[in-house]
Amino acid sequence: MVERVPPPSAQPRSRLRVLLASGAAALALAAGSVVPGMPLGAAPQQAQAADSGKSTLTVAVAQSVDSLSPFLAQKLMSTSITRLMYDFLTNYDPKDNHAIPGLATKWEPSADKLTWTYTIRPDSKWSDGQQATAEDAAWTFNKMMTDEAAAQANGNFVANFKKVTAPSPTQLVIELKEPQATMAALDVPIVPKHVWEKVGDFSKFNNDKAFPIVGNGPFVVTDYKVDQYVKLKANKDFWRGRPKFDELVFKTYKDQDAAVAALRKGEVSFVAGSPALTPAQAASLKGEKNIKINEGPGRRFFALATNPGAQTKDGKKFGNGNKALLDQKVRQALFLSVDRKTIIDKVFQGHAVEGQGYIPPRFSAYHWQPTAEQSLAYDPAKAAKLLDEAGYRLKGDQRVGKDGKPLDLRILCHATDPNDKAIGKYLKEWWGKLGIGLKVDCLDNVSVPWYAGEYDLAFDGWSVNPDPDFVLGIHTCAALPAKAKDSATTDNFICDKKYDELYKKQLAEYDPAKRAGIVNEMQSWLYDSGYMSVIAYPNAVEAYRTDQIKSITTMPEAAGNIYGQDGYWSWWSAAPASGGSSDSSGGSGSTGVVIGIIVVVVVLAGGGLFIAKRRRNTADDRE
Repeated sequence: MVERVPPPSAQPRSRLRVLLASGAAALALAAGSVVPGMPLGAAPQQAQAADSGKSTLTVAVAQSVDSLSPFLAQKLMSTSITRLMYDFLTNYDPKDNHAIPGLATKWEPSADKLTWTYTIRPDSKWSDGQQATAEDAAWTFNKMMTDEAAAQANGNFVANFKKVTAPSPTQLVIELKEPQATMAALDVPIVPKHVWEKVGDFSKFNNDKAFPIVGNGPFVVTDYKVDQYVKLKANKDFWRGRPKFDELVFKTYKDQDAAVAALRKGEVSFVAGSPALTPAQAASLKGEKNIKINEGPGRRFFALATNPGAQTKDGKKFGNGNKALLDQKVRQALFLSVDRKTIIDKVFQGHAVEGQGYIPPRFSAYHWQPTAEQSLAYDPAKAAKLLDEAGYRLKGDQRVGKDGKPLDLRILCHATDPNDKAIGKYLKEWWGKLGIGLKVDCLDNVSVPWYAGEYDLAFDGWSVNPDPDFVLGIHTCAALPAKAKDSATTDNFICDKKYDELYKKQLAEYDPAKRAGIVNEMQSWLYDSGYMSVIAYPNAVEAYRTDQIKSITTMPEAAGNIYGQDGYWSWWSAAPASGGSSDSSGGSGSTGVVIGIIVVVVVLAGGGLFIAKRRRNTADDRE
């Protein structure tokens, strides 16, 4: 799954995967190609809860849950929770992102790589006591293949599946139509067949009526209140070992300053930010007793997206996007007049890296940069020239089209994200100097106008995961909605034959280097099209109380993020500070040894995969 930060659906779903760089791919493709054993060097018996009292880890988050159904969840918040609820066939090693066992202990392709056989572990149980088997996985995939509603969040992973069977409780067989490079990176939560086969309409079932929710992940969801909290308890039978905290609570704060204040008071254990702490918030916590700030290269990108003309899969146009944005010259002119350096320095205050390609530098295997000639670097004079060529000339202090109408645009802004608002002011100034009017529409929920195609531009973004397939797939024609205003995987309604051909080509390429080359072609195409412009790669900036959390795993371990990982490592590994219960009441536990994080832009050696998680619920909403 993938989660996004894009339009209305993300963080997600927050919504990829298999390239295993530096030889990992070869392992994944070879018979018995799986890395056995327990990552992090932790044995099940090591992950025990605190001896005295009930330990609770409370996480302050800004994002709401769009759905607890893994078939619908698209926001980063939601997909992060589904990773805790359900096991996937494979997982990502927190050290270098290579594929490791999950529900499957190993995976083997046939000689032609069109048939993949997965061995399902015999020691995974559903939280109601029933055994998790290959039949559960087969049912999950077949449901997605036959029910369009069940394919909403992760349908791209099964679109190339021909047949899925379970010859035995521990053997899963997937037959493909064409080669598929994501077979060791199927980010699909496997659900219990005996529970989900009773569900009627998958498009309306949010999995939030009966608690506890049956799952086989490290935690079990026990309660949920819309826009308030999600409560989970440690799964004592989790095959990798039970989490060290007894309970995990995600508490929603629409006011992030209030969340920071709650951390300072000890009312919460961790603050994720929206999606990261602002420079001012981080600065206010620096030096505070019992508070640790974690900062590392992020897995997100922050971008501006244009509306190239909302349309359905059958080509029906809808929405009211400004037709001026159908012109590539106009789109490129807008991006040429954005001073990225100023945004990095003044808005992010150095807690970000200037944006270029679609994939953040954290994922070195797929990171791409434009050539000097290709670069749309800050150049207002060139932007003005392109606008003149496109027929939008200055009349007084306004750009006017051939129809005599002024060039006025709207941009969707997330009301809860201070970065959107700050950058919106700069855009209004920069574009105003070109003669372009701009209205910054800051809304609590940008999903409605985004799905409806009723916008001109939007602040966009996705959390990118190890494998690029999903985040690239959101720009294909197949990702467009079936009906106007329907939820879909599309980011901003892009549909281009050449891009689709490149997407299909990269998906079928098993050679890591060759696949990376094709992915770079796709990023180059996206860059030149002017449909979207990556402004920055924000760092992950978050904070937690060391008197409540003794240690916690970042991803990557050397210097990475805690919230919104490609896996469950942070919350599964988190250990309560010595001295007993960490019940978010503030208490005065001892500070314990905390993992030190060196803030450096780390390029993962051996590179990994990346993936975007999903869909749409506002940029920065997806995983």
